[in-house]
Amino acid sequence: IGVGLVGFGLFFILFGILLYFDAVLLAFGNILFLSGMVFIIGIRRTFSFFFQRPKLKGTSFFFGGVIVVLMRWPVLGMLLEAYGFITLFRSFFPVAFGFL
Repeated sequence: IGVGLVGFGLFFILFGILLYFDAVLLAFGNILFLSGMVFIIGIRRTFSFFFQRPKLKGTSFFFGGVIVVLMRWPVLGMLLEAYGFITLFRSFFPVAFGFL
């Protein structure tokens, strides 16, 4: 269920971007993506991942972007989310590139 929710979330985010930053699709994609993460790794581990001391900057930008998208400012919200996502997952990029 979690992988499906994350997949649909990414699909709706991509589709929302392709349709010139449609706020409703982006908001729906964000909600599906976050709920899919909770289903995959659990509530406690998701909370502990997002609210670690070194990752608070990325978490604040990511969730701030989600809130801005929900307030129907999609371009600014997606920029904030992208910066937060990159900041949150900075340590995973070298591992992913090494794997590829």
